[in-house]
Amino acid sequence: MADLLALSSRIIDDRVLDEPVNRVTQELSEIGDGMAVVESFSHSAVVRTDAGAIAFDASHRSTGDDVAAAIDDWSDVPVTHLVYTHGHIDHVGGSGAFAERWDDIDVIGHERVSARFERYRATNDWNIDINQRQFGGIRQDQGLLLAESDDEALARWRQFLPATTLWPTTVVGDSHTVQVGDETIELFHDRGETDDHLWAWLPDRKAIMAGDFLIWNFPNAGNPQKVQRYPIEWAAALRRMAALEPELVVPAHGLPIAGAERISTVLNTVADALDAIVDEVVSMMNAGAKLDEIVHTVRVPDDTLALPYLRPLYDEPEFVVRNVWRQFGGWWDGAASRLKPAPDAAVGAVVAELAGGTQALLDRADQALDDGDVRLASHLADFAGWAAPDDPDVHAKRAEIYLRRRKVESSLMSKGIFAAAARESQIVAERDT
Repeated sequence: MADLLALSSRIIDDRVLDEPVNRVTQELSEIGDGMAVVESFSHSAVVRTDAGAIAFDASHRSTGDDVAAAIDDWSDVPVTHLVYTHGHIDHVGGSGAFAERWDDIDVIGHERVSARFERYRATNDWNIDINQRQFGGIRQDQGLLLAESDDEALARWRQFLPATTLWPTTVVGDSHTVQVGDETIELFHDRGETDDHLWAWLPDRKAIMAGDFLIWNFPNAGNPQKVQRYPIEWAAALRRMAALEPELVVPAHGLPIAGAERISTVLNTVADALDAIVDEVVSMMNAGAKLDEIVHTVRVPDDTLALPYLRPLYDEPEFVVRNVWRQFGGWWDGAASRLKPAPDAAVGAVVAELAGGTQALLDRADQALDDGDVRLASHLADFAGWAAPDDPDVHAKRAEIYLRRRKVESSLMSKGIFAAAARESQIVAERDT
């Protein structure tokens, strides 16, 4: 068993940046008396009592079997309660594996979890596509990797919310208390990454199960492909946790953290970063600024982003800026031409005509890359691609430009989207080869 608390303390105190913090080992480590965590995607934390074990999150469908097995090997009592911190599939998708091992599990979730599950069913194919793009970087039908005769496997893969997912049997509103044996668990609802998020306070242990309110990355409060996030409420939830003076915090991604002072610093620093973005965006909106100006003005200090628990390796501050705008200002960015825009293909064709052809656009994109302006290079590559949607040479160059851009990005979300753009053009470039 790894000493996760010693590891996280060293990383935070010494600002270590070359140690992995979001680990997917499928291994269980004890973090207290009768308390353990299985590092997976997402983690599953578990508390053992004489009346049964309480698990927090069930991980993903692809990891749920390993997680449940690890808990079963460790615990001499069955899992009787499963708490969903929220309804994302990497937290609930493995619940079917729990049901295979233990009977009559009380599944506890916020009242909005069921609505999320229904939404996942209604937008099944869209969610599969955007998650491929976000995590894999290439939008293609993964079913092609399966045997053509394996219709059942293909059908399972094309089901975003696994059919075996357990739905909540105990539904929580703003707060709820669960008593399992001598263990008291106080559940609280706050909006943050999702509108159905719960976090847990274990008063006898002075421990918090934080779910995705803490992820050892810059908060996932922006995400360009997903529904609204709530940075204001997210920051408030972190301050609410800090006010309890916890001595242990267990996130669903990243390492558990011990020590009241250390935890207070982490929680309040993350909250400060979110609050600062919101305050600056709202101030600029009130002053009449358009989204373009705000996006290119609001920044988080480099020394903040260099903290081992706030690096922008998944989401990033620029996306949070856009989400604040969306929350208060709607989808229109303030540029009149983009209220009811012309088709991209029409704009691309005219720009190419004015530039003297698509090659001129691509040559200028190369110059922008040489100047370090990857944003401008991407615009020019898109204009060329829109103007010549079937030209393999144009799209081979567009793919090259987006692959070069992917390399200089830090966040997984940016890398995934730019890799997907490259793949779109690679398909055109390879069509006749």
